[in-house]
Amino acid sequence: MAQINVNNLTFGYEGSFDIVFENVSFSIDTNWKLGFVGRNGKGKTTFLNLLMGKYTFEGSIHTSTKFDLFPYHITEQQMELSVADFMEELKPGCEMWRVICELSELSEEADILYRPFCTLSPGERTKALLAILFSVENEFLLIDEPTNHLDKAARESVKDYLASKKGFILVSHDRDLLDACTDHCLVLNRSSIEVQNGNFSVWWENKEKKDKFALAENEKHLKEIKKLNRAADRVTRWADKNEGTKIGFDPIKEHDRCLSTRSYIGAKTKKMQSRVKQMEKRIQREIDEKEGLLRDIESPVDLKLVQLTHHKKRLVDVRDYCVRYNNSEKTVLNEISFAVEKGDRVVLSGKNGSGKTTLIKSILQKCNPDMISMNVTEEGICQVASGLIISYVGQETAGLKGNVENYCKEHNLDKSLFCSILRQLDFEREQFVKSIENYSEGQKKKVMLATSLLTPAHLYIWDEPLNYVDVFSRMQLEKLILQYQPTMLFVEHDIRFCEKVATKVVEL
Repeated sequence: MAQINVNNLTFGYEGSFDIVFENVSFSIDTNWKLGFVGRNGKGKTTFLNLLMGKYTFEGSIHTSTKFDLFPYHITEQQMELSVADFMEELKPGCEMWRVICELSELSEEADILYRPFCTLSPGERTKALLAILFSVENEFLLIDEPTNHLDKAARESVKDYLASKKGFILVSHDRDLLDACTDHCLVLNRSSIEVQNGNFSVWWENKEKKDKFALAENEKHLKEIKKLNRAADRVTRWADKNEGTKIGFDPIKEHDRCLSTRSYIGAKTKKMQSRVKQMEKRIQREIDEKEGLLRDIESPVDLKLVQLTHHKKRLVDVRDYCVRYNNSEKTVLNEISFAVEKGDRVVLSGKNGSGKTTLIKSILQKCNPDMISMNVTEEGICQVASGLIISYVGQETAGLKGNVENYCKEHNLDKSLFCSILRQLDFEREQFVKSIENYSEGQKKKVMLATSLLTPAHLYIWDEPLNYVDVFSRMQLEKLILQYQPTMLFVEHDIRFCEKVATKVVEL
């Protein structure tokens, strides 16, 4: 067991005017199963890279332990090799028998180590790399979003595997995974960093209580400040009025006054002014106590959606549908049947490679042949309603480029509305002058989601929309969907999201 002590950590990327960390201090134990939570772009991956020594920073990070980071970077050359051929390049000192033992804990056969890496499914790749990561003892492991692009079965295997381990930081936005695998939380709040005992749900429950208390305290301070301001204003007016009677008086009307009364009035005014100063000090104390109460409050703005109404009830009709790629003998989709009607929120469920994305692309092609080109042979029925308008969010963010202004022109979006939605999804204003290529993966995904939300449509098709998207934004999207109840066809492996928003499950 060892400690990792972070003291006055300050870091910002060269050429960037926003600071990622400023005078940050905290301590964590290398025996913990630590969940790392925070908004997109707050610096979670950056912090892992700082632990790995990839950047120069101010302050200090003291520890006697060694770190290793998942996911490993796989080169194009390594993609063509088997994992057995290059695993020592990824982790010097790892032994084959240890890797095979770790794979068995992941419910995976050792043969994946001897197949070209490029032929492995996303789940097999993740399991192979995790087995390598955990094959050497006495290291504190940094695991960055291991379940992105994994199907339900692979996620369950990874979840059970990590739940049996300790001594790691897990960056994830999957609430189910964080609850199952972690016993502490490291949280990047809006203006602070906190370390707390317990999993995500424990932290979230405590946060809701803390936020509720802070809001109540803030309201109490506001009322007290308002009351003190009124009293100070009233006493100030009395003092000014009293001071005005010091010089000049009517001896007939004010026969009881004389010149010596002036000193009495001055003393009385001075006493009133002293009361005003005391009130001002109390007001300042109240303001000081109020300061910072709301700095870490998470109060997501409700998103909006404009859905078009189609004249037909059934928007998509799939019956006994089969698809086979022309360059392969394997049938990707085999006799699939389901329908998407107005108000349905249909989630496509199945293993990686079961044809979920292929089915989505087939539907998109039927709606707009110019949008997607597919070299496939089809059998059965896959029909979409005439005049159907679809708003689509794909898996990949690689095509995003340029600045926000050029992006809006390219996609015919109103820039002010687009930026407003991004602000609601927790973008800082400084992000709008950056190139989209420099955004974090979660921020890129939010750009795609904002584009979809700004596109009025009859049907919203989202293919793994929540990859890399932070927990708070996931909750925002859940609330939006439940409020506006758009017609949707989507693929998503976040169990809690699907449980909340899906009305129908199609198993492939």
